[in-house]
Amino acid sequence: MKDFGRQVPPLLIVLSGPSGVGKDAVLSGMRKSGCPLFFAVTATTRPRRERERDGVDYIFVSREEFEQMIARHELLEWANVYGNLYGVPKGGLKAALARDQDAIVKVDVQGAATINRDHPEAVFIFLAPPSDQELEERLRQRKTESGVDLELRLLAAKEEMKSLPLFDYVVVNARDRLESAISQIESIITAEKCRVVPRTVEL
Repeated sequence: MKDFGRQVPPLLIVLSGPSGVGKDAVLSGMRKSGCPLFFAVTATTRPRRERERDGVDYIFVSREEFEQMIARHELLEWANVYGNLYGVPKGGLKAALARDQDAIVKVDVQGAATINRDHPEAVFIFLAPPSDQELEERLRQRKTESGVDLELRLLAAKEEMKSLPLFDYVVVNARDRLESAISQIESIITAEKCRVVPRTVEL
């Protein structure tokens, strides 16, 4: 992207936050609004949920296939989350950045910490719930977790909130305020493009 005659490098944007905070809804809204980002699709070994589309919501692979991706160093980061493996393939990201397209990845806090260690020049955004109570309500309404899983996710969310210092920005995603959260993220991207010293990411 050229800005007043100077070349502005493409951004790698990392969106993270606790399970149930609405990361998928935010990304879906950004896609529908025509935001010109490359949206990375996470690979996972967990079973596909109803209405999820392979290659769109997640890339669903077997544990053997995932382990082969790890061995070939094809993942930007990967983690074991509640017994399932999740990871972000590098291929699409590299291609997007090579054509000067900003890219966004969705990861859990553990994954964000890994990317921050290897690529601190990325833009890190933490999507937060307005309250613990609302996060619990969202998880209960999803009906995809058992009682034990729900308690684990709520405990994990409280721990993940302690990771805020790893991030550059925090955006609160309140119920019925999805557009506001999307607008804030788009404003963050605009502000990053105006930096005097731009970030440069190399994968």
